[in-house]
Amino acid sequence: MATLNLQHIDKIYDNNVQAVFDFNLDVKDGELIVLVGPSGCGKSTTLRMVAGLEDISAGKLLLDGRDITATPPKDRDMAMVFQSYALYGHMTIYENMAFSLTLRKENPNVIHKKVLAAAEILGLTSQLNKKPAQLSGGQRQRVAMGRSIVRNPKVFLFDEPLSNLDAKLRGATRREILLLHKRLKATMLYVTHDQTEALTLADRIVCMSMGHVQQVGTPLELYDSPANVFVASFIGLPPMNFYDVRVSGDKLVGEGFTVSLTPEEQHTLRGYNNKEITLGVRPENIVEGADVPVTVTTNENLGMNTLVHGYVGGNKAVKISAKLKGWRDYKVGDTASFTFNRKHFFDKETTNAIKGGEG
Repeated sequence: MATLNLQHIDKIYDNNVQAVFDFNLDVKDGELIVLVGPSGCGKSTTLRMVAGLEDISAGKLLLDGRDITATPPKDRDMAMVFQSYALYGHMTIYENMAFSLTLRKENPNVIHKKVLAAAEILGLTSQLNKKPAQLSGGQRQRVAMGRSIVRNPKVFLFDEPLSNLDAKLRGATRREILLLHKRLKATMLYVTHDQTEALTLADRIVCMSMGHVQQVGTPLELYDSPANVFVASFIGLPPMNFYDVRVSGDKLVGEGFTVSLTPEEQHTLRGYNNKEITLGVRPENIVEGADVPVTVTTNENLGMNTLVHGYVGGNKAVKISAKLKGWRDYKVGDTASFTFNRKHFFDKETTNAIKGGEG
């Protein structure tokens, strides 16, 4: 398929508002990259710059080593799947999928073969004579993907393609996109605000905030080794718990609790003794123990797991959420005790993750 290189790309609008700052990314041939972040973080703007729908204010965009920064969208050999499907209601599914090839005046026999092949991949063969209004939202999104497949582009671009689907259809269509990627071995850029999509689809994730790239890495790297407080808070569901704590030798002292540090954790925090840091703990890394006294406010049974919410040490301002294995029956006002199995440490001033021996 193709490699894609984004080099020091900025986007500045005419009113001098900057939406993207110094974006750098090397996309490998056949890689599925997911850009994730909250609304307004610059992810869709970045995708539109790659597609040529937005001008690049500064920097370079290379496709297979060729500079396409100023190349018109129609000449970039990319196909974009939008959130809104953008299907022609008066055309059949076959005609929608064939439309771009018809405009190019390709051989009708070639068009027919390409449409049938794409329809088979997407399970749309029996729907080709129908109109879009006769299809479900998930089927319509598959038609939009099929319209891209028949073009055989070098790069597929997805702009929040599942946002208009309900939860069940989102899950099913997400799996179809993953299977499509494995089958086509295509280079793909995918934009979403949904971290579940990012974690399940991506070869690598680009996490963005306020126009800046916060971290690039595999889903496991972003989940297990977040670069800063923002990534730690955005990736993971339920979100990570955060506490202001003071490093005191082999312990962390927080508001209403004290937890012990392992020798490895003490090594990581050398140089921070008697200083305040931010402690992050994922709800799934909390177990019942003796370190952290909690007053329960909510008990949510989810079958295999239970979400327990409460406040720490009698202080209603210090919240905690724990994802415990199995079924629990805590009542409102019950007292529980928890232990932190895995801890993440962040510098209070920079909000960056603290790694071995910094300080």
